[in-house]
Amino acid sequence: MKTTETPAPLPAESGASVSKIDVAPSARPSGRKKEGGVLNVFSHGVLIIWAIMVVMPLLWAVMTSFKDDSAIFGSPWSLPDKLHFDNWSRAWTQANMSDYFLNTILVVGGSLIGTLVLGSMAAYVLARFDFPGNRFIYFLFVGGMSFPIMLALVPLFYVVNNMGLLNTIHGLILVYIAYSLPFTVFFLTAFFRTLPTSVAEAAFVDGASHTRTFFQIMLPMAKPGLISVGIFNFLGQWNQYMLPTVLNTDPDKRVLTQGLVQLAVSQGYKGDWSGLFAGLVMAMLPVLAAYIIFQRQVVAGLTAGALK
Repeated sequence: MKTTETPAPLPAESGASVSKIDVAPSARPSGRKKEGGVLNVFSHGVLIIWAIMVVMPLLWAVMTSFKDDSAIFGSPWSLPDKLHFDNWSRAWTQANMSDYFLNTILVVGGSLIGTLVLGSMAAYVLARFDFPGNRFIYFLFVGGMSFPIMLALVPLFYVVNNMGLLNTIHGLILVYIAYSLPFTVFFLTAFFRTLPTSVAEAAFVDGASHTRTFFQIMLPMAKPGLISVGIFNFLGQWNQYMLPTVLNTDPDKRVLTQGLVQLAVSQGYKGDWSGLFAGLVMAMLPVLAAYIIFQRQVVAGLTAGALK
């Protein structure tokens, strides 16, 4: 009988303890939800303010490019009464924006392809093969990122001039490639290290050479990283102004940034502010289009190493 009577209070005690355990945590999530809600509201508010600060100047520039000069100064914040497409045609033809666009596409396209090909090959070797001087070469590329381009302008001018590449499209392409290689190698080396080695080993077992393994297997696997670093290089090369100003003094071979400065000077004296804003929007559209189209690939390339 004692054995049956003594355990009787245990269910009540266990029930009480369970109820305490159930009640105590229920108060904690509510506090955490409040804290999380406040943080979400604050973070979303900061993002909204930042988006307004970034988007509003762009929208205002696009809106102003369709106004005439009197409307720009008379009502700068109002919508245009009608769309003046002649501003764009005037900037495209009379301000030679078409020539600047063609030169920029040739320079940036050639340098971007060369940067990605050479940078990916160098990064693959540094990431996958151990040889004497591997880390030394890698840190040379990393050190190139910290070297200020302003210090290299004068010797670079004489080097390019002595090679007969001054005021040439292909000379500017080679300089852009050398300028973009350190960051490209640094970025892609870390990316290639995250790729699985078993795929490359299986290709070697099947008889594939190093060249075939790189171009047909490893390079397609590194597509997110290539797109990400390609977008960064495209933005940097498209907006580059210092290098073409020093190395490209021929008026017929000016790139877009040089053309915009010339357009700002000439249109400022003429008072053709609507044509100036039209040329400015023309220069912005390719950059915005490239980022909008490849924004998912950029994020995927930046987070691929962390996820793996």
